[in-house]
Amino acid sequence: MANSFGDQFLKAGLVSKTQLNKANKSKHKQQKQKNKQKIEVVDEAAVAARQAAAEKVARDRELNRQKKEEDERKAVRAQVRQLVELNRLPRDDGETGYNFQDGKAIKKIFVSEEVHERLGRGLLAIVRFDDGYEVIPSVVAEKIKLRDESCIVSNAVTQLESGEDDPYADYQVPDDLMW
Repeated sequence: MANSFGDQFLKAGLVSKTQLNKANKSKHKQQKQKNKQKIEVVDEAAVAARQAAAEKVARDRELNRQKKEEDERKAVRAQVRQLVELNRLPRDDGETGYNFQDGKAIKKIFVSEEVHERLGRGLLAIVRFDDGYEVIPSVVAEKIKLRDESCIVSNAVTQLESGEDDPYADYQVPDDLMW
């Protein structure tokens, strides 16, 4: 070891001869103690480096997991957007108001008589789209529900199926009832 790091540092002027001798003595002393007592001297710097590396690996895994989840959410949003854009019904000439519940708020959209009747029977559903609402077929709503249930605002089929213990099931609702 004629050209060790210590010698190179000494030649470069980064350390003095006394610092080099002190470091060599310390290293020799640790080696001698290890061999004599068969006790492993704990190198705190190496332990800290291994711990830091393990923490970095764990942090990287967590960041990768979060990024993967975010990518999956973006893919689902894109699929929902595409399904709604391809299957939404036009509401331009709507004169009849259709009321529905979005969370705790009652909302109203204007649709044609035919669309209003189909919404009431459960053939159509209302979904949240961008800042508004769109009317789509209930078959498409089921596909959207599989991907992201929070997009579906009103689906009469879903409401009828969930009302199995409905206390008013025996009472018939008049056909001309508008709320």
